[in-house]
Amino acid sequence: MSAPEANLLDPHQGQPVRTGGTPLGHAQAAMVMIHGRGARAEDILSLSDQLALPGFAYLAPQAAGDTWYPRRFLEPLASNEPWLGSALGLIGRVLAQIAQAGIPPERTGLLGFSQGACLTLEFVARHARRYAAVVGLSGALIGPLDLPRSYAGSLAGTPVFLGCSDTDRHVPKESVLGTAEVLRSLGGEVSVRLYPQMDHTVNSDEIEAVRTLVQPLVAGGASAALA
Repeated sequence: MSAPEANLLDPHQGQPVRTGGTPLGHAQAAMVMIHGRGARAEDILSLSDQLALPGFAYLAPQAAGDTWYPRRFLEPLASNEPWLGSALGLIGRVLAQIAQAGIPPERTGLLGFSQGACLTLEFVARHARRYAAVVGLSGALIGPLDLPRSYAGSLAGTPVFLGCSDTDRHVPKESVLGTAEVLRSLGGEVSVRLYPQMDHTVNSDEIEAVRTLVQPLVAGGASAALA
């Protein structure tokens, strides 16, 4: 198979991974950050400045063409392949890189916004195990609302935070609430916050919720950040 043919089957293969925070080899914990449609890895990585957590390594893969998959997340799964499968594979490779550096999944969080949140939540459901934290900001599991959900594994008490507008033009609140139920059934400790009339964005309350989830992973927490 030629290289161009291989790329058609795995369009995100070889995409760069941007980094921030503490270098991976010296970090106490890590967070994988997945950007939204039409955005860049640097955009989602900028949230690390707002989190202001010492000891964290942040890794943000870049989607090919700035898009993880071409169609809406509510479309049938097959309509977003092979992009979807390729994107999920890239997240798996980033997690393997983190594990090779000595940081286990139990000390690794996953966070995504918009299309990146949908991708993050779908990855976690398909690869359920104990993670440090899972954060879906303005996103939900991928596929139609009535898609039967059957996933293996257990999140084993992983804290999960889902934040979204109750009138989001891209993400129906029914999808967010349905996602919460699925992740609870997989053993996640799920918290949902639906913000009245909020735009498709990330607000300060969500940032604080994320900080609260992951702060215990690093020695010193907020006091070290303010020192």
